[in-house]
Amino acid sequence: MIAAAACAAALAATAAAPAPTPAHEPERRVPRWQLMDTGTPDVRFRGLAAVSRNTAWAAGTGGTVLRTTDGGATWRNVSPPGAGEVQFRDVEAFDARRAVVLAIGEGEASRVYRTDDGGATWTESFRNTDPKAFYDCMAFFDHRHGLAMSDPVDGKFRILSTGDGGRTWTVLPTAGMPAAQEGEAGFAASGQCLVTSGPRDVWLATGGAARARVLHSADRGRTWTAADTPLPAGDPARGVFALAFAARTHGLAVGGDFRPDQPAPRAAARTADGGHTWRPAATPPTAYRSGVTWLPHSRTAALAVGPTGTDLTTDGGHTWRTVDTGSYDTVDCATDQGCWASGEKGRVARLEH
Repeated sequence: MIAAAACAAALAATAAAPAPTPAHEPERRVPRWQLMDTGTPDVRFRGLAAVSRNTAWAAGTGGTVLRTTDGGATWRNVSPPGAGEVQFRDVEAFDARRAVVLAIGEGEASRVYRTDDGGATWTESFRNTDPKAFYDCMAFFDHRHGLAMSDPVDGKFRILSTGDGGRTWTVLPTAGMPAAQEGEAGFAASGQCLVTSGPRDVWLATGGAARARVLHSADRGRTWTAADTPLPAGDPARGVFALAFAARTHGLAVGGDFRPDQPAPRAAARTADGGHTWRPAATPPTAYRSGVTWLPHSRTAALAVGPTGTDLTTDGGHTWRTVDTGSYDTVDCATDQGCWASGEKGRVARLEH
């Protein structure tokens, strides 16, 4: 908690003009995004998994998967063979060797691949055969149990479940899923439209309809309840794009309108009751945000990212302030304070303290 608070305080200092440092005092270092050379300028990385300060995985366009084990100094292209036509939008990594990646799209374009040897070999463990399904995001409760979500099929969101770390998948019954609104869907923008906390709780973010909602399940995706949020809605480009939960009570939702020529007021909301109710941020990010994460071991400090910058909250999502103007699509933190962000033009960065 102390480390997270110190990181948040130092990050906040980057938003203000630095005061001159007296010659006899050492220059104060503040956390900042340190861009890495991934050697992939044509790839957009919307999938990201922070394992530690040293190890991270990134997944993106052109079937590309990268992995670093030395803090980003070098990146190894570990893309699945023959996957150049698919678009990876999510990656969940358990350690430096085991990871699961999700490709998005209609019908057979939606696929899941798994590796147990750091990407040296991959197994395609799921290929969607329903032309009406479009998988957006994936999340794991632990090393074995996880879910993936599809946009509504026959009026309800579809949930895919695994109990063996992504080696096999089963479509769950939809009896406990509320009906979808007209035009409602998830956004495959950052791998964070489906998130978990603890052994059984999972939340699903929606948009594109009259109301931007968050659905919650306390039994690993078998039954769900829906709650409205104050985020922008009423258009296919608006809604909740990403969620983050600290334990099962304190949650953040970010989004807005992803079109660069459109404003995104009320682009963030918060909950203190596990997602049953959502309150708008008093001072939200100034633009659309597609990714969000809590700083490790904190319920007050978090980062939100988007194409126009990074915002920081130190009061649990009540107020946000911009601390960086670089373009990122997603952000993730490991328990050892290792925080990473990734996005367009091969951009991957680590938060340096």
